[in-house]
Amino acid sequence: MELKLADTPDEVVPPEQEAPKAKKGGGGAADEFIEIIKTIVYALLIALVLRVLLFQPFTIPSGSMIPNLLIGDYIIVSKYSYGYSKHSIPFSPAIFNGRILERSPERGDIAVFKFPPNPRIDYIKRVIGLPGDKIQVLNGQVFLNDKPLKMDEQPQDPADAYGSIKTFLETLPDGRSYVTRDMGPDSQTDSTPIFIVPEGHYFMMGDNRDNSQDSRVDQAQDGVGYVPAENLVGKAQIILFSWREEASLFKPWTWFTEARPGRFFHRLK
Repeated sequence: MELKLADTPDEVVPPEQEAPKAKKGGGGAADEFIEIIKTIVYALLIALVLRVLLFQPFTIPSGSMIPNLLIGDYIIVSKYSYGYSKHSIPFSPAIFNGRILERSPERGDIAVFKFPPNPRIDYIKRVIGLPGDKIQVLNGQVFLNDKPLKMDEQPQDPADAYGSIKTFLETLPDGRSYVTRDMGPDSQTDSTPIFIVPEGHYFMMGDNRDNSQDSRVDQAQDGVGYVPAENLVGKAQIILFSWREEASLFKPWTWFTEARPGRFFHRLK
């Protein structure tokens, strides 16, 4: 007969004499349900921490950042890039003012921020002016501190049947470049007064220059105006996925037929 070591090294106990182990509790299904609830709560807490401190996803709902961001792009925004404010937390609770671990955006960053007239709304634009900068737009060209930004016209998009849409490679003083889109030099926001960016604020512009209610438009006219540093949410880093507007959650086949795989995992600049 096979023997098994007992609790003391000098004894052996035959298997048939082992005392049966007591079962924990008598809850059974109730205990299992509690464990499931605890797991869900832990998962939600981890997701909340990641969302507040590290990354947050956003979907692009409008064309103000064409051609660099399209309607249906699903992007990831780094929350740590500019530090943290009350707007880093869901529902923007007024638990503190200003920013913690603040880092200033750089010109050319694509930034998500809370719309100053209504902080419940998220906006996305490109940072063009820093505090103290002098900004003016004349005939569609941006002047930064009295110097025009370099604009190199790009080949026409074959999809533009009317030939009215032009794209330009706009270059900042530090050499950072990105593509902008313009319908022509005669729109309302193609020539502006001079803007002096206040301390603690930023000047934002959409890449789709004739279809963007940005810092060129006063808040009294439903524009963005100057954006307070506190309203910054984070820096757009990557297009994770992208679908055309025809895609629908309730039509699973469109997840494939309307996908834009060429934009998947595209790093933003």
